[in-house]
Amino acid sequence: MSDQRAKRPVRAGAAACAALSGLALLAPLVGCAPGPSLSARFPDVQRMLDSRAHAVEQRDEAGFLAAVDPRATAFRDRQHAVFGNLSGVPVTDWHYDLDATDAFPLPPGEGGERLAAKVRLRYRLKGYDTAPVNAVQYLTLTERDGRWLISSDRDGAPAGRSGNRQLWDQGPVRVVRGRHSLVLGGASHSARLRDLARRVDRAVPAVSDAWKGTWSEKVVVEAPDSVERMAQLMGSDDPSGYTGIAAVTTGEAGVTTNAPADRVIVNPDAYEELNDLGRKVVLTHETTHVATRTVTTASTPLWLSEGFADWVAYRGVHRKPATAAPELTRAVRAGTPPGRLPTDADFGFRAGADRLATAYEGSWLACRMIAEKWGEAKLLAFYKAAGRSAPRTSAATGDAPIEVATAGPASARPGPPAAGAGHRPAAGRTELTDRALRTQLGVGLGEFTRQWRAYVKRLLGR
Repeated sequence: MSDQRAKRPVRAGAAACAALSGLALLAPLVGCAPGPSLSARFPDVQRMLDSRAHAVEQRDEAGFLAAVDPRATAFRDRQHAVFGNLSGVPVTDWHYDLDATDAFPLPPGEGGERLAAKVRLRYRLKGYDTAPVNAVQYLTLTERDGRWLISSDRDGAPAGRSGNRQLWDQGPVRVVRGRHSLVLGGASHSARLRDLARRVDRAVPAVSDAWKGTWSEKVVVEAPDSVERMAQLMGSDDPSGYTGIAAVTTGEAGVTTNAPADRVIVNPDAYEELNDLGRKVVLTHETTHVATRTVTTASTPLWLSEGFADWVAYRGVHRKPATAAPELTRAVRAGTPPGRLPTDADFGFRAGADRLATAYEGSWLACRMIAEKWGEAKLLAFYKAAGRSAPRTSAATGDAPIEVATAGPASARPGPPAAGAGHRPAAGRTELTDRALRTQLGVGLGEFTRQWRAYVKRLLGR
C-alpha cells in the first residue's frame, strides 16, 4: 500500500504479502478426520444467511430485513438504510459463509441462545470482477422462536473485531462508470468521483503500453468520504495509520486464479492535497499494481515492485531526475549516497519520511537504469523472473493490502506499506533476485548494485 499526500506529486508504494508456511501440511493424518463444517453444525444459521444473500441479489428488501432481529430496532434501521444504499451498485454472486461461532466476547444480553459469528461475505461487481471480493463481518446472532436472526454488527468492536465495512454500510453510494473504471463513492462528491474515473481511464492504457502483459484492463476505485471511513474499509477503527495515505490497493499477490478482486481505495483528504501530476502519478502507480498483481510474489523485492510502479507512472513524464528525487539528490550532493539498494525495512511506517522517500526514489532509479541500459523488454522480463518460484500468498481476513501510495512534502512521493500488511520473507529472496538478474541482465546483484550507485551519483550529482 502507499501513502500519498503532500503538496507535491506522490509516488505509490507496495505492501508485502506474507508467504504460506509449508509446516501446516505436515500435520499427522491418522486420527485427524475433519469434523462437520459449521454450516452443517448450524444449518438454520446458514439457511438464514443464504436467504439474506438471495434477497440482496433479487433486490428484495423485505427478504433482506427478515434476517434482522425485530427487537434490535437501531440495527434494523441501519440495515434498512444499507439496503437502500445498495440500490445503484451492480453487485452479483452475493454469498455468506459461516466461519466461526465464538469470534468475540458477547456483551450481556437477554435470555436465549446467542452466537458471536464471524461471517465471510463474498460478492462481485458485475462487469468488473472476475473473482469475488472477500469481506469479514462479525455478527451477533440470536435465536428467537426457533429462528436465528442478526441482532448486531458492532458487538465485536471492543475486542477489535470490527470487520470490513463496505461503502454501502457508510451511507448512500454514487456510481461513476468510465471506459476502464468503476468508481464508487459518497453521494456528495460527484466531481471527485468523475475526476478519479477520468484519470484511471487514462492510466489503464498507459500501464498496458508499458507492461504489455495480459490483464483485465479494468480498475475498481472506492472513494470514501473521510480517512475514518477509509480505515473502516480496511477493517480498522483507527484512522491514524492511514492519515498520510492517498491510496491503497488491496488484493492477493502472486495468484493467477481464484484471487480476491482488486480495489484501489482513495483517502479523500490526501488526494485533494495532490496537484495534477501527483494525482496522475498516484493513480498510474496504483493501476500498475493491479496489472502486475499475478506476477508479484513473495520473492519480488519491494524495491522492484515499488520502483517498477513508479517507473511506469513517470514513463513519458518529462521531469529532471533531481526534481523527481529530491531526497536522494540531497543525499548525493551532501556526499552521502546510498550504499545499497533499498530493503523492505526502508519502506516501513517507522522508517521516517526522509528514509522512505529515499527508498522510493532509489527504487525508481534502479528500474529507470534497467530500462535505459538493457531496454524496457529486459526490465519486464526481470520483473517476471524475480517473482517466479515463490509460494502462494494469501490474505488472513478480507483482502490483503498489496500496495499503498503516499504524498510527501516534496515532489511525487510514495508511501509505506499499510498497517497490517505483512513483510515478505527475506530468506532465499536475495538469491532469487541475484539469479533473475544474472539470467535476464547478465550481472549479479553485487555488480548491479555497483552500477546503480554510479548511475545515481552521475544522474543526481550534477
